[in-house]
Amino acid sequence: MTRAEVTADRSTVAGAARTVVKVGSSSLTQRGRIDPSRIDALVDALAARRAAGQQVVLVSSGAIAAGIAPLGLKARPRDLATQQAAAGVGQLLLIERYASSFARHGLTVGQVLLTADDLHRRGTYRNAVRTLERLLALGVIPIVNENDTVATHEIRFGDNDRLAALVAHLVLADALVLLSDIDGLYTSDPRKPGAVLIESVSDHAALAAVRLAGSSSSVGTGGMATKLDAAQIATGAGIPVLLTSATSVGAGLAGTGGTFFPPTGRRTASRLFWLRHATTPRGRLELDAGAVAAIVVRRKSLLPAGIVAVSGDFAAGDPVEIAGPDGAIVARGLVAFDSEDLPGLLGKSTGDLPEEFRREAVHRDDLIVL
Repeated sequence: MTRAEVTADRSTVAGAARTVVKVGSSSLTQRGRIDPSRIDALVDALAARRAAGQQVVLVSSGAIAAGIAPLGLKARPRDLATQQAAAGVGQLLLIERYASSFARHGLTVGQVLLTADDLHRRGTYRNAVRTLERLLALGVIPIVNENDTVATHEIRFGDNDRLAALVAHLVLADALVLLSDIDGLYTSDPRKPGAVLIESVSDHAALAAVRLAGSSSSVGTGGMATKLDAAQIATGAGIPVLLTSATSVGAGLAGTGGTFFPPTGRRTASRLFWLRHATTPRGRLELDAGAVAAIVVRRKSLLPAGIVAVSGDFAAGDPVEIAGPDGAIVARGLVAFDSEDLPGLLGKSTGDLPEEFRREAVHRDDLIVL
């Protein structure tokens, strides 16, 4: 891709009517405390975006980091209970500082705390959509963070990158800007001589090559792996992504600098996107070759007759992964039976099943081929 093409594509970021911006803990805090100057610099750039008539959703990390010093801790806590306590203290301080900073521009903020489980469940997923849309309609800047006070395994570095990609699809954003302490994606560790900034990653194949080449360098620096995951999720759903540093947020919102990821796919229906990216399988169905062909090639529903094995503990309506005879995952779907009922139905045609079980194991409308 030529420099001219990169510049032209980047204009979609500058002109985006609705942009999701994600910022990490290291860009907001120093020595376990919120850095007001960093917050103000970020807010000034986002406020300028709003003044131009464009909507912004901010996905902000920093709750745990902001609670370290106020609790008298020496470093980020390792145990879950203290992490949650730090988040309880830090999230309050963080949102207060954001509210004060945005108020300088006459803007109101709204806090939206989510856990991965909120986006795994279809009902709360839809509730989150309604809440965010209403906040935006009222002229409010939504500030989204993972609810680390109650999260368990979800608390891990970089998770908010993936959350930002999910939120970008959730609010039908026109662009996603990921802010880091590094000004883009490099060919190798940017702290070492010879590293070159990658201006654009054009497609999924190029992204896969970058991930492989950087597995021991740039991908492992500053949570870059999670940012590449987020970029792949967003661009695959038709949303352009720009990765740059928090200190270059103004230039990033203008579409300059950093690394640009143009869309690689089209926007998908929210239900299918939710199935693919916002669900955690509760179990696994193993199919025979005929059933794989039926759901993958002919796009049919999955019947109990084609299932050869079941594992996991799930209830009707839960997401499950679907594998072929070789063990490769071919699809994901919402199963129509409890895990305790399904084994007795395997290999039987629909007519041979008791009347109350005469239905698809996974309906084609509840199934996404991977």
